Amino acid sequence: MDNNEREFSLLVKKHKETIYTVCLMFGKDQDEANDLMQEVLIKLWKGFGTFRGECDEKGWIWRIAMNTCITQDRKKKLNTTEVPVDNLLTDSTPENKQMKMLHERIQKLQPFDRAIVLLWLEDMSYDEIGAIVGISSKNVSVRLVRIKEELKKM
Repeated sequence: MDNNEREFSLLVKKHKETIYTVCLMFGKDQDEANDLMQEVLIKLWKGFGTFRGECDEKGWIWRIAMNTCITQDRKKKLNTTEVPVDNLLTDSTPENKQMKMLHERIQKLQPFDRAIVLLWLEDMSYDEIGAIVGISSKNVSVRLVRIKEELKKM
């Protein structure tokens, strides 16, 4: 294993949960999330040699993961029909029912809005979210208000 592969391996281990969280939010089930994870890792590996550290490492990973998942989501919608969401949470406690309901509602959002919600749920600041998705922090604030209203209507 050369130095580049070692560095990449450390990067993936450090941010594995972040990457998988993004993939799980865009995947309909665990298998699809795993497939998305593979796609993201491929994209990260291809871009790893050109990553210069000019931006935040975590932000770079978020951006790659989200763009990959959004692209795959668009391709899937063009090529397939809608498949029902499997039970992600098998426990029937009220908390798990609420989490499942929230996940199902977030799945219905447009990919860009889904990405913003996911970043917000990760406790990122509006500035960080804006930097990752390419909009101003004020626009992030406005979009989150609209997204919350849309989720309430569902």
